[in-house]
Amino acid sequence: MTKGLRPGLYAITDSQLTPRAILIESVEAALRGGAVMVQYREKSAPLAERVAQARNLQSVCRNAGVPLLINDDPELAKRVGAAGTHLGQTDGSLAAARRLLGEQAIIGVTCHADLALAQAGLEEGADYLAFGRFFTSSTKPGAPAASQEVLTEAKRFRRPLAAIGGVTTENGEPLIRAGADMLAVVGGLFGGSPIDIEQRARAFERLFANHHSLFHFQDNRSPDT
Repeated sequence: MTKGLRPGLYAITDSQLTPRAILIESVEAALRGGAVMVQYREKSAPLAERVAQARNLQSVCRNAGVPLLINDDPELAKRVGAAGTHLGQTDGSLAAARRLLGEQAIIGVTCHADLALAQAGLEEGADYLAFGRFFTSSTKPGAPAASQEVLTEAKRFRRPLAAIGGVTTENGEPLIRAGADMLAVVGGLFGGSPIDIEQRARAFERLFANHHSLFHFQDNRSPDT
């Protein structure tokens, strides 16, 4: 394992599906169901509200022994003591985020369906590479489409791979078989009661349990990467 990364469900919050009033209980339900990492994604709330929410989530995730990442905001990640950050292609420098957060931070990068972007992220020291969207996504309908083959091809980078975009318990298994180490899920997880969320998380956990032999999460970095 590297920096606490594990194969499994990567839960990503959303201001529509996990609004302030139910954010914490929704994430707690996902953690009870087996989520192995959480990303706090909130772009429109005032800074003070984002700080408060991130601090609360960091407390919940720390108690569960699960890393919390902050979407596109290394400064907020540092402020609340989160495990790291996830960066899109237009969301700032990975190298700058690394300098700010340190070598032990988890930093992931969006690669869409582009292996060249993955190579660039690898060279900058990304800890995991995220590909997608693989299916129609209600949270990012305009994101470029990706085929499952990109996951298989990206295994050569020897970094954990996350698949995102319309992922559900019904369509997640082929992504795992293709090479996804983590399924990054928003709408396929959140929404509904905490019981619903926990049950969905457990269903994702079962998908990974059925394919444990496919994962290669040891740190295979060579000295020059």
